[in-house]
Amino acid sequence: MANFVFVPAWVVQDLIVYLVGILAVGFILKKEPHPQSILMEFLCFTFLYAAVYENFATRMGWYAYGPSLLMIANVPLSIPIIEYLVVYATLRLLGFTEMPAWCKPIIVGFVAMLFDFSLDPIAVKLIHSVNGGIIGRWSWYPRGSDVQIYGEPVYNFTGWVLICGYAASLLLAGRLWFRKSGYRRLVGILYPLLCMIGALGLLITPLSQLLLWLQPAYAKGSVGEWIMLGFWLVLPTAILLVFWRGRMKGRFSLRENWIVATVLIGFPALNVITTLAAGVFDILWLVALCAVAEAVLVLAVRLRGRTLAFHG
Repeated sequence: MANFVFVPAWVVQDLIVYLVGILAVGFILKKEPHPQSILMEFLCFTFLYAAVYENFATRMGWYAYGPSLLMIANVPLSIPIIEYLVVYATLRLLGFTEMPAWCKPIIVGFVAMLFDFSLDPIAVKLIHSVNGGIIGRWSWYPRGSDVQIYGEPVYNFTGWVLICGYAASLLLAGRLWFRKSGYRRLVGILYPLLCMIGALGLLITPLSQLLLWLQPAYAKGSVGEWIMLGFWLVLPTAILLVFWRGRMKGRFSLRENWIVATVLIGFPALNVITTLAAGVFDILWLVALCAVAEAVLVLAVRLRGRTLAFHG
């Protein structure tokens, strides 16, 4: 684990994530009918799932993080926190929609991929000279033959579909178990633990290689990664058009669900501002496009919820 190096911009970014994480805890305690189980989800996702996988990836030499305020071994604590916030915010948003349960993990993964497209291109550009050396906020080490988007392997972006989609699918199953148990306290404590261990297991199965680059038909670093990127853009869009179609369970208010707007609109907007401030204009179109796409989805749910309330 690297020693902490003070880079003001990185410190500010981490502090924003930690602040939103603290505010999210307050939101959960106030808004969720069973906050203890959701907080257990937060803890188990952060420490038993995302942090474990991210550290595995750094040990494998796929990428490395620059030193941060708070680290879990080689990984800044802010990384798994923001990943859970994306999962939680998207599941809460989808909870107001009339959509089959099997669709929701796919949409969570889709939103997470868009979120990553607004985050990672600028993260790898944040390079600083410290003590005579060069240090990056986040550094990828792709092979020269790998298919890449702005220096990152294509599968990095679709990987967020799996990391967040697997977690969402098992958490939804766990919440169903909790509900059918009559909200037994023990089940509410156990399901986040079991679900996150199960999701971690899924990440290392051949299923992940199939969903990222179509193995065994294609190998890692091949055109299979582009095919699956297209698949994960088209499938969720089709699901929204066919299986959602604007149907709502009830009114959705951004004021009452401000955590959704903060995570899914606020963070991507901040990435756009960071890109502009850093003067990295070659990636601006991608960062801005994905930030707008996430905002459109959130505002579409808000608009449909408002229309439902008006006609009701």
